[in-house]
Amino acid sequence: MSLVKIKPLSRKLIDKFGPLGVVASRYLLAGLHVEVNHPTRYGPIHVVAIGNGQRIAVEVFSEPRDVPRDVVERIALKAKLIKSKPVLALYGDGPKLGEEVRKLCSDLGVKVKRVRA
Repeated sequence: MSLVKIKPLSRKLIDKFGPLGVVASRYLLAGLHVEVNHPTRYGPIHVVAIGNGQRIAVEVFSEPRDVPRDVVERIALKAKLIKSKPVLALYGDGPKLGEEVRKLCSDLGVKVKRVRA
């Protein structure tokens, strides 16, 4: 798909979904197919990006506090369900990642990405 078609889709995602749309539009602009709020039995996966031989499950955390353990465990479980790579996207300057949670991320194979607003 050409950039002329992708840019309006990116803007629609941002307007409709807010922080989830910002993260989804980044993956869309990278050339991946994006699905927002993909349903699973453990709750929705915020963003599923597919393309270039990879499948990525992204959980967006935007609250201005420390990231709890259960968020990391949940995204690892959801990603395993759909056979994809788990990614935790920290949106904005608010979310903090403690040492214990950082170690849990590396143990479970969850990548952590910071997305600036």
